Amino acid sequence: MINWQGKPFVAHVSDRLAPQVDEVVISCNRNFSEYAKYGSRTVPDTRRDFQGPLAGMEAAAAIIQTELLVVVSCDTPHLPIDLVKRLIAPLSDRGADAPDISYAYDGIRAQYLCAALRSACLKTVTAFLDGGQRAVKDWYASRNAVAVDFSDHQAGFQNYNTLA
Repeated sequence: MINWQGKPFVAHVSDRLAPQVDEVVISCNRNFSEYAKYGSRTVPDTRRDFQGPLAGMEAAAAIIQTELLVVVSCDTPHLPIDLVKRLIAPLSDRGADAPDISYAYDGIRAQYLCAALRSACLKTVTAFLDGGQRAVKDWYASRNAVAVDFSDHQAGFQNYNTLA
């Protein structure tokens, strides 16, 4: 809910993402009524002690009704306007070696919290978290994940963890 350029980060991200998807679901653990202004639904983690983004994905799994899910972080206000189209392209392959997850690569680093995934693979998150793991990149490594080149839009993944 940090204000940036006149509105909360979540508003910027929702404005970028909403035209690209059918529904915006926001994983949050507080300020539910505020977050609800920027998405169609909010979902809290089912785990205690704020265990990170995978815990949010785990909680969302119970309400996701679509084959594909797009995940983004709330601190990347300049997401590409074609993010979803480009991320879901590799997932259109349904062959035996088809990826379960695609994530953005900005030309310098993997952007694991800008990803598309098959909703069915979310059923493995609980066991992963129960095993003491929390790192998104490690869960992706346990799945068939591929990077999608976004080096032409590197600035779209600049995150703002601190205000300068």
